[in-house]
Amino acid sequence: MFSGIDEVDWASMEHAYGPADDVPELLRGLASDDPAERETALDGMYGAVHHQGDVYACTLACIPFLFELVVDPGVQDRGGVVELLTSIGGFDLDEDDEAEIDEDEIEGAANYAMAAAAVTAGAGVFFELIADEDPGVRLAAPLALATLHRHPVRVLALLRERLPVEPDEEVRLALVEAAGRVALRHRPLAERVGKWLGLLASRADSPGLRLAALAQLARCSPDGLPGDVVPVVSGLLREMRSAPEESGGREEPAGTGTGAPPGGIPAREDDEPESGPDTTPPPAPAPAPAAVGSEPVEPIEPVEPVQAVEPVQAVEPVQPVAPEPVASAEAGRCEHVATPTLVGQLRSLSAQENAGRGTPWAADLLRTLHVGLDDRVGDRTALLADQLRSPDRHQRIDAVRMSGGLIRAWRGPYEELVALVGGQLADPEPRLAEAASHVLEELFGLAAPAADALAARLAADPGGWVKTWAGGPPGLGSTVKALARLGDARAVPALAAALEREQVAHDAGFAVGCLGAAARPLAGVLRRRLADVELDENAYDRASPLLAGLTALRAGEATPEVLRVLRGAPEYRGAWLRTAALRALGAFGPAAREAVPELRALIRRPGTASATEAAEALWAVSGDADAVLPVLIEGLQSDQVHDRRSAAVALGALGPRAAVVAPRLRGLLAHDELWLRVDAAIALWEVSGRTRETVAALLTAWEQNRHVRVRVAECLARMGPVPEGSAAAHVLRSELVSVRRHNAMDGGYGSHDIHEDEKLLALCRQALRGAGKGSTP
Repeated sequence: MFSGIDEVDWASMEHAYGPADDVPELLRGLASDDPAERETALDGMYGAVHHQGDVYACTLACIPFLFELVVDPGVQDRGGVVELLTSIGGFDLDEDDEAEIDEDEIEGAANYAMAAAAVTAGAGVFFELIADEDPGVRLAAPLALATLHRHPVRVLALLRERLPVEPDEEVRLALVEAAGRVALRHRPLAERVGKWLGLLASRADSPGLRLAALAQLARCSPDGLPGDVVPVVSGLLREMRSAPEESGGREEPAGTGTGAPPGGIPAREDDEPESGPDTTPPPAPAPAPAAVGSEPVEPIEPVEPVQAVEPVQAVEPVQPVAPEPVASAEAGRCEHVATPTLVGQLRSLSAQENAGRGTPWAADLLRTLHVGLDDRVGDRTALLADQLRSPDRHQRIDAVRMSGGLIRAWRGPYEELVALVGGQLADPEPRLAEAASHVLEELFGLAAPAADALAARLAADPGGWVKTWAGGPPGLGSTVKALARLGDARAVPALAAALEREQVAHDAGFAVGCLGAAARPLAGVLRRRLADVELDENAYDRASPLLAGLTALRAGEATPEVLRVLRGAPEYRGAWLRTAALRALGAFGPAAREAVPELRALIRRPGTASATEAAEALWAVSGDADAVLPVLIEGLQSDQVHDRRSAAVALGALGPRAAVVAPRLRGLLAHDELWLRVDAAIALWEVSGRTRETVAALLTAWEQNRHVRVRVAECLARMGPVPEGSAAAHVLRSELVSVRRHNAMDGGYGSHDIHEDEKLLALCRQALRGAGKGSTP
């Protein structure tokens, strides 16, 4: 094994962490008899050689040796190496990606292309692995074939042939998933795959397999889903709860009789072979495998004989006997030991998560189904509601998390779903209650149906009011934040207790802001704690949550304490601390009049960020436009886009008193920076009262960047009634009928995404109703 490995000039190559001269040791580690050494080597491959999916020259050089590993039956944990090869070779660079590649990315793109070509060229070995003795290899091989092999029709035929004879349930699910992957990657095959998945969904011999078929059907051929998909899936979940699958042996499918092959799919007259996209027809077909007591199943496409799948001749029916134990995919993987690697940590977390689950793969199937159902919010909500009523806590934990994902990405009526999530807060299983509180924390006003449940949880768990971590400042518990974000006064005692701790939670001030007037009794403790803050290098971390709370309460009586911070801000993070202090003084307005001398001194350094911030605060406190206007005009000419934006926003606050800057603001409407264009357009309307050019600029920005929409809608709402039939009215109504949240992202989200989107919807309605201050055309 590894012939020629020492002839490769590894030292001339690099990986994510420097020279690649350690790669031969990693490759040899993958073949070690020591489980810990294998896991450390795999972690090194992902961490350095294939870091975050990157492909380096050393990654390409590894490919032949990785193929040597996967075909050697003496190597343990080969399934992990198959998955590594699939990841290395499975990157798709479509035409849009190619068009966006710049000069700095050419080498990386070329590496991806060479990796895909190299792994695809050797993908034929995965045909042999589909029937490997190691269940872990059989588990990884289907997706490798679906992702990498050049002839998808052959892959589909093999997947279908293998399913009736595969003894392990988890591997059977992988075969179905791989068929769905083929259909997604090769759309001309989607109809054919959808027909087969539909048969599986209705006739397969296990509820898990039927659920897997439905999940893949939703992804690749959603029109083939049954109209009653929710009750069908709910019934499958009940069946899985009442009779968990054993990994070996399967019961005879009801209604299929002895003439049905394992897999529960009888041959059908309309299940004919179809031509596929392969340009070179394969040789004579191989007979499909049959099982004891069954008739042969015709393959969907003639395929070359595959050594790994031996045809089994049909025989006369025999009396059923108890099946011999069959190793599951999990049991078939070699022993894993605890190692301080990322791979080891992920495996450990997965084991903890799946402990006690009869069907640990069910959650993945349901997530896949939800992804496939996409914008069918009603169906997805009904399905999750059913899951949340399940007696199985694991199903409810999954449902809580999936509910968060649904609400985060899609708009809809969620009152019942939120109430059911709130009902999990009283469950004695801590993971379930914790998952529910984290979901509710993100909902802000949408969490109202769970308000009483949150209050009850808060009262029952004072130890969870504040969470501490070794590597950072403490934070509020999710139950406190969820209740505070509802504006519910029942969160005030928890916040008061949090403010009395030695180190104040970093997010306490923002929670105070959500409570509004209900948190007014907390002004005294916020002021007292701010007075005690030492103005050293840690001052920002200690003072910023207190300043945020006082700002939200507009607690002008705290002006002396805020001024002390403003004057004594240390060098480290001092600019951030001064910004927070000036923001507080501006929020206090005329109540902070004693700060006027300090503010006037600060504006004597025009063109700086602090001068702009001080001018904005001075205007709010004193209303002295003559003093602040020159400072803000100079700020509008700063070299820093952020400072120019701040100046534009501050000038807008002056309104008609800053009308003299209208030409300058108008000139910024053509600036390259979109956010500056938006701020300048809004300020132009505020100082001039004219809407035509402002609205045109705002609507252009609306289409260019969805993240500016809340800011734009705020301005349109303040302008007054949007004329019926206008471009603005069309844009606003289009937003209101969209089911997808404007800021929904694939693969990521922000903690305030739902709140921001709901705010956008409210502003759109307000702008159309016309509750603003009016405008001049």
